[in-house]
Amino acid sequence: MKRDNYTELKIGDFNTLELVRFVDFGAYLESDDGDILLPKSKIPPNTMLGEMLDVFIYKDSENRLIATTTKPKIFINQCAFLEVMDVNKYGAFLDWGIENQLLVPYREQTTEMKTGLKYLVYLYLDKVSDRLVATMRIEKHLSKDTSSLSVKEKVDLHIYQKTPIGYKAIINQINIGLLYDSELMKEIHIGDHITGYIKTIREDGKIDLSLQPIGFDRLYSVSDIIMRELLKHNGFLPLNDKSSPENIKKRLNISKSDFKKTVGMLFKQKKIKLLKDGIAVNNEVDPLNKIC
Repeated sequence: MKRDNYTELKIGDFNTLELVRFVDFGAYLESDDGDILLPKSKIPPNTMLGEMLDVFIYKDSENRLIATTTKPKIFINQCAFLEVMDVNKYGAFLDWGIENQLLVPYREQTTEMKTGLKYLVYLYLDKVSDRLVATMRIEKHLSKDTSSLSVKEKVDLHIYQKTPIGYKAIINQINIGLLYDSELMKEIHIGDHITGYIKTIREDGKIDLSLQPIGFDRLYSVSDIIMRELLKHNGFLPLNDKSSPENIKKRLNISKSDFKKTVGMLFKQKKIKLLKDGIAVNNEVDPLNKIC
């Protein structure tokens, strides 16, 4: 019977539940959806009756709720790259870090999944089977609402798909954005989990991303790169506004446009001197001062 202060159980996530009894094969935790087994191997040492435990709740092969203290590789309504452990008539089974394996039914596969390879999947609770299921059809589960995002914001990115013009990335496990090939100053790969920035939020809801801070924040970040590189090379770099974009990118891993803007800013701040054959630290100031 559900208590008056009923708290909905979060399947596919951690819950804090009370240990109410021990049995030979484990312990039972009390929930408003019934007592849930915590297998013996997952009970923390010295656990006492009545303790509150943080446990991840999922369903076993017989669709029974079960608890574990092990942290999985993916949580409900989130994405992760997971390895295929087996493929059979039901679909592909993934290693998600806990005892049983996670099913991706054939209907939820966008390409043939093969044992030993990793794929980006989204975890959700299937309403028909009432089971946790993974899908490769990521975009239908992500939000088109951009109200929680703002331009210049620092965000968490999962790189998941190559397009003819760049890479699609999942933003904060919620939205989708695009990194353009033409603006990438370093190599990235499918599966990378990196930090990025919101460059533009368009009227149609599409989001352009950057791997560098935006605006003046970007220039300050680039200035740090230039100053540190100067100090590594005795205060001089053979680069100026006549240098080729290729040389600047090879030496500093930044664009020529960012280089020129930042050099101009550093010169106005009297951090550097402009020479005929490059730029040099202005020894009249302390070059170790952080650019801010």
